[in-house]
Amino acid sequence: MLKPVELPAASPLTAPVQALDLFVTLLSEVEAAEPTDAFYSRLCEATCRLTSMRRAVILLYDDDRREVRAVGSHGVPLDLFEHADVTPASAEISRRALEEDRVVEVTEQFESELPERFLPLLEDGLLTCTPMAAGGRWYGVILADRAPEGGPLTDPQRHTLWTLGKVCALAASARIATFQRERAQQLSERLDLARDVHDRVVQRLFGVSLALSAESLDGEARERCLAELQAALRELRAVMQRGQAPQRRGAGLSLFDVVARLRDRHGGVALGLREGEGIAVPEELERVAISVLVEAVRNAVKHASPSRIDVRLSEPGGAFVLEVVNDGTSPTRSRGRTGMGLRLAAFEALEHGGIVEFGALGDHEWRVRLAVPRGEG
Repeated sequence: MLKPVELPAASPLTAPVQALDLFVTLLSEVEAAEPTDAFYSRLCEATCRLTSMRRAVILLYDDDRREVRAVGSHGVPLDLFEHADVTPASAEISRRALEEDRVVEVTEQFESELPERFLPLLEDGLLTCTPMAAGGRWYGVILADRAPEGGPLTDPQRHTLWTLGKVCALAASARIATFQRERAQQLSERLDLARDVHDRVVQRLFGVSLALSAESLDGEARERCLAELQAALRELRAVMQRGQAPQRRGAGLSLFDVVARLRDRHGGVALGLREGEGIAVPEELERVAISVLVEAVRNAVKHASPSRIDVRLSEPGGAFVLEVVNDGTSPTRSRGRTGMGLRLAAFEALEHGGIVEFGALGDHEWRVRLAVPRGEG
């Protein structure tokens, strides 16, 4: 268990030095197996101590989930911000802070600066938004407030907050780099997995296919082919179970939650669940279904001009099927290429014995389909 960052009371002269010391301390611990919320909550606590703020929350852009989410807090429960998809477009104060690279202060008319759901958290006092930006990249913001008796920020306090934003951005950058290195290792392991599938399973199935190509098979040959097929399936299951990626901590979202959030995010598109409201998504398939949904919507918005995106769930023959269909495509759209995100999702589906397929429906629609068999059938 990592110890809390111990900081003495800050003064205008010592705060920047303490901010640098904080960064060195956190950077040395960035590869430690500490939960994400604990890491960033410690940043929030240190920010409040160094600047005499009352409460703070860090909103960070999550590359993996492609959304802004609350990752740490101090003085306010983090779960109050759960599933709060805050963006520069929905929070005016964060947009100004990031675009102008400065600490923005607000003492009134909070309703014009933050989404409505956060207004009950604010009373009289000072609200600040500190940009977390470094190297030309926006990582997120630190929202913090102080009691009315604390008064407005002084120039040294404002500079300390700005410095802490840079510190937090650098710490976030280092932590993201560590995560990306781990992900690269996982991808390398999956390549090894593909080689094992080829060497142990495909070769066996190739031999069976040669036997089945004969004009006639006696009973003994058929039994031998059946035994080989069963052995290949056992080996395939064993290899896939070994290659399964660990579940991401703190996901906590259902497929239906993600549909609602995507609908809010893409307000100009009629996006929604059109069929299958009563179908329960199997727990073991929730992650891969969300991956396919998010990538399908992202590709639709990026490569087409959709007016609607329909999400459908069904259970034909006991299987689980997710379909995402969008309009607004061009007849000349490439039918043979897809992005890395869907390829990785297809690999996840393969681990469950399913497939991901995609293609045009007529001249102006595009469909992405996840199908996973369930049970022995």
